[in-house]
Amino acid sequence: MKFSVDKQEKYVVLELQEERFTNEVAPGLKSELYMLNAEGFKHIVLNLASVAECKDAQDLSSLLVGDRLCKSLGGLFVVAGVTSELESIIALSNIFNSIVFVNNVEEAVDFIFMDDLENELKSEN
Repeated sequence: MKFSVDKQEKYVVLELQEERFTNEVAPGLKSELYMLNAEGFKHIVLNLASVAECKDAQDLSSLLVGDRLCKSLGGLFVVAGVTSELESIIALSNIFNSIVFVNNVEEAVDFIFMDDLENELKSEN
């Protein structure tokens, strides 16, 4: 599985650099999500902008793993850059009900910072 990781202080961006999201890619993605979570990253952005194809909605179950891991630490799992080719399979899988999807990485980072700010304000009251 080809990917890049950009670790920041409050979040990490994991960019999948594969054209196809397949059952060969999913286990590697899950493994990387577990490692990032074990390192203490509670906010993970998964950038799928390079992915043009996914034939099986079951392969997307790794996204639910990322969401569960981040929530276990009180964080967010945000998926960015979903291409039009992936939109239909995501709609079929119903994972959009659980996972936050945004247009690009910048929106994902903004979403994370806004959520942190909201949580800080709630804890002060």
